[in-house]
Amino acid sequence: MKMLEDRILKDGTVKEGNVLKVDSFLNHQIDIELLNEMGKEFKRRFADKKITKILTIEASGIAIASIAAQYFKVPIVFAKKSQSINLDGESYTTKIQSFTHNRVYDVIVSKKYLSPDDHILVIDDFLANGCALKGLIELVKASGASLEGIGIAIEKGFQKGGEEIRQMGIQLESLAIVDGMDWTTKTINFRANN
Repeated sequence: MKMLEDRILKDGTVKEGNVLKVDSFLNHQIDIELLNEMGKEFKRRFADKKITKILTIEASGIAIASIAAQYFKVPIVFAKKSQSINLDGESYTTKIQSFTHNRVYDVIVSKKYLSPDDHILVIDDFLANGCALKGLIELVKASGASLEGIGIAIEKGFQKGGEEIRQMGIQLESLAIVDGMDWTTKTINFRANN
């Protein structure tokens, strides 16, 4: 998606350790106009799928999923990274390791919000090693729901996550795929993307 790639080039920052900082428009301060266009694009790419819910993970995926959900006219469910007193009843749980935070989280979704009747589209902000997505896939499988596809804002194509998810036979649509970054020169290269 050219609009997203252009914004990454304009306002994204490459940091040491393969970190792409996009907090000025995507995951701290949020550009709603950009997210609106991203939501339209996800709807276009998954137009042939029967989607009943969008699943994401807190916190950065929530804004993107919320805007996309408007175009699909479905609710979003977000996996929580910690148990809270307002999570009652049975839940699906899994563990994921965050690339950004270098930490393992227990991820939880109430069984009230995912069922075998659901057709799930997973949406998240980043895909690097795929740990978060694999955890969300586990939650969908545990619920008996159908996984219709995965939408990602920014994929780090030079890391293994995207390839591993695609090898699972899952439709994975990334709006921008970064093929390489160099923090010393502050350069970002993109893969050609539909």
